[in-house]
Amino acid sequence: MSEQVPTVEYSSASPLVEIEVNGITGREEFNAIECDSNDGNNEVDSIIGGEENPSSTTHFHMHLTSCLPHIAAFKRQNVLTIDMKGSECVNVVKNFSYDMKKIEKKKLKTILRGVNKVSITTDMWTSGQKISYMVITCHFVDPDWHLQKRVLNFCNVPPPHNGIIIADALQKCFTDWGIENKVSTITVDNARYNDVALRVLKDVFSLKKKLSIRGQLFHVRCCAHITNLLVKDGLSEIGEIVDCVREGVKYLVASEARIKQFSNIAKQLQLPSKKLFLDVPTRWNSTYLMLAAALEFREVFSRYGDRDQGFNYVPSVENWTKVENVCQILAVFNEVTNIISGTEYPTANLFLPEVWRIKEVLNKKSLDLNDYIRAMVVKMNTKFDKYWGECNLLMAMAAVLDPRFKMMLVQFCFPVIYSEPEATRNIDTILRILYELYDEYAEDYNLANVESSGHENARDIGSSCSSSINVVGKNVMSGKSIFESFVRRNDTIRPVKSDLDVYLEEGVYVCSEDSDLHFDALEWWNVNDLKYRILSKMAPDILSIPITIVAPESTFSAGGRVIDPYRASMSVETVEMLLCGADWVRVDGDWHLTSF
Repeated sequence: MSEQVPTVEYSSASPLVEIEVNGITGREEFNAIECDSNDGNNEVDSIIGGEENPSSTTHFHMHLTSCLPHIAAFKRQNVLTIDMKGSECVNVVKNFSYDMKKIEKKKLKTILRGVNKVSITTDMWTSGQKISYMVITCHFVDPDWHLQKRVLNFCNVPPPHNGIIIADALQKCFTDWGIENKVSTITVDNARYNDVALRVLKDVFSLKKKLSIRGQLFHVRCCAHITNLLVKDGLSEIGEIVDCVREGVKYLVASEARIKQFSNIAKQLQLPSKKLFLDVPTRWNSTYLMLAAALEFREVFSRYGDRDQGFNYVPSVENWTKVENVCQILAVFNEVTNIISGTEYPTANLFLPEVWRIKEVLNKKSLDLNDYIRAMVVKMNTKFDKYWGECNLLMAMAAVLDPRFKMMLVQFCFPVIYSEPEATRNIDTILRILYELYDEYAEDYNLANVESSGHENARDIGSSCSSSINVVGKNVMSGKSIFESFVRRNDTIRPVKSDLDVYLEEGVYVCSEDSDLHFDALEWWNVNDLKYRILSKMAPDILSIPITIVAPESTFSAGGRVIDPYRASMSVETVEMLLCGADWVRVDGDWHLTSF
């Protein structure tokens, strides 16, 4: 079906516009037209209906003939004809439409074509409509060395949700976006179907030989999810106490009169002006905040219980002591979670010291005098060893590629995380895998240089430009051109010491105390791009790998706001368009059109 051509019919005698779309016609009066484009050409045309204002209609004429086509061209929308018919006394706009999703998707595809490798995060979510959605987010480093993320798909995946169906949905998305040969890692939670899906995809990608170091980094488990499992297992040891505090807070916040009486008691005891906090049971960090807030009011709980006979939720002194000791452990986990679960998520190099910190606390508390603390730590250590007991290549390699850490951090952390023989073996493994990955990048770099040199030689020999001398009808290369070809050929010869050798032999980069908080590892590699020509290609690909699924979960939060009870009838296609389009325009949008 051929696309209808937008047509604008204009008359200076009337400020009315007749809009015709798909055969449906209506008239609107223009009060103001504002066009805001990124080139600074802002124009506001005011037209007062029914009032003789030749200047206004002249401006409107200018708007139709210049401004609208300019903006349409900027957004790659075709306005092929603007017909001026003065006898009509009506301005007619026919079939003027803009497919935002199609155009923004094309832009994003163009960006992804210039990216060498991408990392993927994905998760499943069920809306209030009981419809299952999968969000797929792409992460990469742009040419300006900035970490980028884009929502590729927010699509409906009907049940059953087994590994094969999830793998098919992911593969379909990769093919649609043209990144099936660029996916280096996929970060998921610990759902069993994800293990199956990634095993299937890894086999497919391995057949194409598109995975680095035999796909050892391909499957990334969400660190935030693992931390959540650790803490939930630990909290189960004091589950009855947590339930008692939760029900007490729930009882108090259910009535304004109760809260007021509770606050009056707190004021009499001259306690800090804090508020009680009711947790979300599925989020352990909110449970920690609830317990920490309740600890501040432990004296108030008992006094309020004396005044309200219906308040049966007063923990004993022994239980309050247990809550206090547990909160000392949870405070560390809460701080770690805040670091690894930020919306503007950090690069992967920051996770190893936090995992070390968790293990150090668990090792220390395993010797605690209290039985419930030791029992709690045993459960948490079991879960820690299940997921982090083996050498975590990604966290270690990303840490090494941070110039502030290098191998020194690995040598510092591993003896705490692992036993002594395991630590030594894992350190050797990290070095071996680093050099193996570096060799792959060096091979690609040298191959690109050889191809570039071949093209340059062909161009130099075949050209008759000023850099060559024409002798008896033959093109002879100049000395400068010969030297440049020599440099390119010799640049492919591996030096005695590689970039990785030089980088590891140099000392760590020491920041000042103020600048360390704002240190950007990607920016450091950008500055040192010429010094480490091969290693600077490898570093951003590793540092950009997300180690949590915070990105898709933040999209689900937006989805919950879009699919509210008043919009529960929206189709899955509309939901995808709204959420994906909003993400693309948020990053790329640099103009807007208001009025009409």
